[in-house]
Amino acid sequence: MKKLSKKYTGIAFSFYTSAIMVFIVSSILIILNNGLTNFPYRLFHAYIVAWPIAFFSLLAIKPLVLKLVNLTVES
Repeated sequence: MKKLSKKYTGIAFSFYTSAIMVFIVSSILIILNNGLTNFPYRLFHAYIVAWPIAFFSLLAIKPLVLKLVNLTVES
């Protein structure tokens, strides 16, 4: 399998992070609010709405987060 160029690290990180976080948060909220009734259907629809928001939000805030990390972690 061919790997992505190193210049796409930030995009790959945002893709995987948002995909996993949206799955976890959506799953928990759906179970808390609705139980397991129609869980796969509800999860799919919540995921389709939430994932693009999370992905593009991560891309947008990445520079700010890197600055904050640099301010709080010794180099």
